[in-house]
Amino acid sequence: MNSVLGLLTVLALILGTVPHARAQAYPTGPISVVIPLSPGDAADIAARSMGEELSKLLKVPIVAVNRPGAGGTVGTDSVVKAAKDGYTILLANNASLTFRRVLEPQNVTYDPAKDLVPLGFSTRIPSIIIAGSGAPFTNFAEMIDYSKKNPDKVRVGTVGAGSVGDFDIQLINSLTGAHLVMVPFKGAGPAIAALRGGHIEAAALALGAVAGQLKAGNVRGIVLSAKFPVFPDIPTMLDLGYKQNLPGVWFGYFAPAGVPAEVLQALIPAIEKAVKDPAIVSRLLGLGMIQDYAPPDRLLAEIGEEHRMVEQMAKRAGLIK
Repeated sequence: MNSVLGLLTVLALILGTVPHARAQAYPTGPISVVIPLSPGDAADIAARSMGEELSKLLKVPIVAVNRPGAGGTVGTDSVVKAAKDGYTILLANNASLTFRRVLEPQNVTYDPAKDLVPLGFSTRIPSIIIAGSGAPFTNFAEMIDYSKKNPDKVRVGTVGAGSVGDFDIQLINSLTGAHLVMVPFKGAGPAIAALRGGHIEAAALALGAVAGQLKAGNVRGIVLSAKFPVFPDIPTMLDLGYKQNLPGVWFGYFAPAGVPAEVLQALIPAIEKAVKDPAIVSRLLGLGMIQDYAPPDRLLAEIGEEHRMVEQMAKRAGLIK
């Protein structure tokens, strides 16, 4: 009799833990989304908008954590080294995943194909060259002409060495013979402040970070990497007669390699829903960003394809050997 009672007690304890185990399934607490750029940058704006929807879907707080520096590699590296529990993920841009690996491979310590797990492609943003109201030029041709006549006098702010903006400046110099000088900042906000203060003549940034300034007439659009419906009068390099456009910016979600399967099962469908949410699509389009979801395998392929493309462009332009 005692053995039967003991068995029933053990079964009751086991059965009693089942609901508890299910209640503890991932996620049970806040998830940090590391943004490798400063507050106010395009990635920051997109991450916070999508974070609100992710929080509703996953039923836990989504905390945006800005870790700028070194063209996005500081924040990206921090996620690579983070705990593999799904509570630290990354919204990375292509600067840290492709451009810096081409331009400054000695300063990149990770391989995105091995050290990160893709969760989904989220956002595309044209890159743009803007000029301040006091700049001694009003369009692309004038900027190039002025820089040739005044070598190293056109200072162009970017979010750092190895960024898309840095690559764009080097590419323009190679294609045109101009003498634009890259000036690194720790984010779009400081670069725009320097531009409006007359400390630099231009800036090469993601459109999402400067759309408000363009609409307000505080800065002037010089050239875009791709046509954008909100700013139809800003030309691309192809519009201006060159054989190739400038590269643009994109963002995707990642987790550290080695996270449990249950993390991926929860995050991947939630990210897809958040990226495709009509309200977010509309909000970010007005800010110069295009929501363009693609699944993890497509994101991984994009990294490989863009890395090869940037390497070829850099070699043709004489930026690398």
